[in-house]
Amino acid sequence: MSTDESRFGAQGARAPGALLLCRAEPDSVAPAAQLLREPVLLAPAGDGWSVLVPEGKPWLQGREPVDRVLTGWATALAVAAPWPVLALWWDADRSGYTLASGFRRGVGYVWLADGTPAGEDEAMRTFAARLGLDPVLDVQALDRLTKPDPDADGHTRVRGLIAVLTRVGVSLPDGLTPGEPVDRLREAARSHPEVRQIEWAGLRETVRAELDVVERGTLGPRLPSSGGTEARLLALAQVALAVPFLVHGARRRSGGWLAAGAVLLTHGAVGLVHAVMRPRD
Repeated sequence: MSTDESRFGAQGARAPGALLLCRAEPDSVAPAAQLLREPVLLAPAGDGWSVLVPEGKPWLQGREPVDRVLTGWATALAVAAPWPVLALWWDADRSGYTLASGFRRGVGYVWLADGTPAGEDEAMRTFAARLGLDPVLDVQALDRLTKPDPDADGHTRVRGLIAVLTRVGVSLPDGLTPGEPVDRLREAARSHPEVRQIEWAGLRETVRAELDVVERGTLGPRLPSSGGTEARLLALAQVALAVPFLVHGARRRSGGWLAAGAVLLTHGAVGLVHAVMRPRD
C-alpha cells in the first residue's frame, strides 16, 4: 500500500476521488475519451449527460494532485468538442469542481474538507450561465453553497452542486456519489447495465472512430459535415493550438495538458481529413 493510500485508512473515507460529467450522450463521448489514454468507465448520467469514472489513480503516480489531473482531462475533452465537461474531485484536504467549455477559460470552485468556501462567488454565476441554469432560482441555490454552513463538509457541498444540476438533466447512476474513493466509484460504475470500458486503442483506430462520429453528425458545428473553408480553418486552429499545449505539458510534466494537446492535435487532423474528403458543394 502506498503512503498516499495508507494515510487515508483502510476504509479510504478520505481518499481522493473523481468524476467527469460530459453534456453529451455516451456515443459522442466515447471517441474523445479514448484520447485521454487513460482507462475509464463510461455510463449514461441522465438526459443528455454521460459520466466518466477513472479506473486508475494517476494522481498517486505522478507529481500532480487530483484536482490538477482532472482539470487537464476536462480541458482535453472540452477543447475539441461542442459540449462542456465538468470535473468533480475531492481529496483529504479539499473538494471542488472545474467546468471546461470549448476554448474559454475554465471556471471552478473549491471547498476545504470541513466545507469552508474557498472560491469566488462570481465563479458560481459564470458556472450557471455556461450551463444554462435558471438565473434566479438555480443561482440562489448555488450561492448557498458559497456561504458558511457548519453542517456541510466538502463532500456535502459537491453533492449539493449535483442536486442543482438535476434541473438540467443530470442523474448520476447509483453508487457514483461524490466523496467516495475511486475503488468504490469503479465498482458502482461496473455494475451499471450500460457501462462501457474505454481504453486507448491506438491512433489509427481512434481517428477512424472520430471520423465515424463526424459522418453521423454527432459533433455538431465544431466539424461541419459539409467540409469546406470553415471546417479547414477550425481544424488548422486546433492543430496550431495543440503545439503550445504539448510544450507546456512537457515542460511541467503535466499529463493533463499533454492529453489536451493530444486531443486537439487528433481532432484537428480528423477535421483536415474530413474537410478534404468532403469538400463543400
